[in-house]
Amino acid sequence: MASVATNETQRRKAEARSRLGLALARFLPKTYLFFVLLAIIIVGSFVSPNFLSVRNAGNVISFSSIIALLAVGQFYVILTGGIDLSVGAVLAFSTVLAALSLRAGFGAVPASIVTLAACAVVGLLNGLLVVGLRIPPFIATLAMMSAMQGFSYIIQSSSLIGIDNDLFINMFSDAKIAGVTTPTLIFVAVTIVAAFSSRYTTFGRRLYAIGGNREAARLSGLPVSRDLLITYTLSGLLAGLAGLLAAAQLMQGSSLIGRGYELDAIAAVVVGGASLVGGTGDPLSSVIGVFVLATIENIMNLVGISSEPQLLIKGAVIIAAVFLSSAGGLERISAAVARGRRRREAKAGQAGATDAA
Repeated sequence: MASVATNETQRRKAEARSRLGLALARFLPKTYLFFVLLAIIIVGSFVSPNFLSVRNAGNVISFSSIIALLAVGQFYVILTGGIDLSVGAVLAFSTVLAALSLRAGFGAVPASIVTLAACAVVGLLNGLLVVGLRIPPFIATLAMMSAMQGFSYIIQSSSLIGIDNDLFINMFSDAKIAGVTTPTLIFVAVTIVAAFSSRYTTFGRRLYAIGGNREAARLSGLPVSRDLLITYTLSGLLAGLAGLLAAAQLMQGSSLIGRGYELDAIAAVVVGGASLVGGTGDPLSSVIGVFVLATIENIMNLVGISSEPQLLIKGAVIIAAVFLSSAGGLERISAAVARGRRRREAKAGQAGATDAA
């Protein structure tokens, strides 16, 4: 009887550990990035005395606000199983168009509206290429990236376009509300809206369904084509907004701004736990992924690490983060630990049976 009671107790403990492991597996992919970012900040405070300075923190947040907007737009596209390689070029186009509009005599608000509308149209064109012509998203947005780079260079007329409109600069760079800069307020507001819409609206739930199984979503009567057009349009719109922040911070429009930003945005989204095949992830984790990568890069700059080792370290961080989040690394580690524990318990039981005999 004692042996049966012991076995029953061990079984219940194993079930409790299993339930705890499953709960952690569901919980950690959404929150482990907070702890990773906190650990990186602690390390940075030790390796450089300038890391926690107000100026350095402001620089990190200013740069991250631009990439965060790109990452939120990229998240929507990746959630549906697509990808948008054109966001960096659209950002550059946004800076050029805003600068040209201001130089032409437009006010800050009209120039911003025109720029955002034009970038949204570029995103819509991406969606039409993917949905209407059924061109794979990688090819369609790669072609759009090339086209927008060339178009931005042409309308720029080979020279940088300075921006001296004080209202525009204040709107998207210098102004503060309750001590918080406008770029921070803008990306926080966008992130909150995106997080709410993806989790609590029918539109967000449809995007998860499309990313999970597009054909099943179509057969269920969901407006797949319309939702895909909306996601690519949103990506273009947010890239345009990111361009306005960049233009105001740099006080110029240039077709060279934003090169490589599309890769930073994609990396942030996958570091945040989204799968490139679609159907998983959330905007908040994507934005935290932006800050993880930006903080690591900032620390490496402060300690004087050259660009080549930086790329190596950044690549290793991305691989580790993707393994832990979207590649099922946590589940596999948990399963391996559970198997080891069961083997030890089995050996202990066999040893106890041998002693009893």
